[in-house]
Amino acid sequence: MRYAYWPLFDLRIRTPRLELRVPNDDDLIELARLAALGVHPESLMPFTIAWTDQPSPELERGLMQWHWRARAEWSPTRWRLAFGVLEGGRMVGCQDMYAQDFGILRTVETGSWLGREHQGRGIGKEMRAAVLHLAFAGLGAVTARSAAFADNAASLGVSRTMGYVIDGEELTLRRGMASRHLRLRLERDEWERRRRDDIVIEGLEPCLPILGSVS
Repeated sequence: MRYAYWPLFDLRIRTPRLELRVPNDDDLIELARLAALGVHPESLMPFTIAWTDQPSPELERGLMQWHWRARAEWSPTRWRLAFGVLEGGRMVGCQDMYAQDFGILRTVETGSWLGREHQGRGIGKEMRAAVLHLAFAGLGAVTARSAAFADNAASLGVSRTMGYVIDGEELTLRRGMASRHLRLRLERDEWERRRRDDIVIEGLEPCLPILGSVS
């Protein structure tokens, strides 16, 4: 194990198309450059925090600080795994999974973004499947949650394909205006019905104590 003190750096999720890994600082530079090239059209804001509205280099610095903050504030009762997503060894986006009191609640939440040139090719679905496999098969989760604005057809389409159901909605500020924000929920039984056998998790066991799991 290369990273005995921070075993998350050795954690990998592999699908036939993708590799997900916790980014080191070199990876973060690559992720920041990717985000600066564009994540969505200027007319659309898919995020509750409009981080992509920041000019360069504030956007890139903010992205790196966000990942560093996730490391610094980590605890077994409150954590955030923000995976870099690679296709053919090239960074294409970020898949996020976070939880609070996971050892008791067994619930995770997810979020993600993709560089614009990599959108529309099924990568969003593939990386969500990968992180859900980690949650349910690797960690023993019972529920996964997500959320999206009502006009974010791509994200909602991925969730629908995975078996999520609508779990309510609220009005949320987006660029200073009220927008419908939908909550989604996926239960373990529904995930099991769609479970894939071609996703591999590597390096998980040393991470279990700091993830609040004994699965």
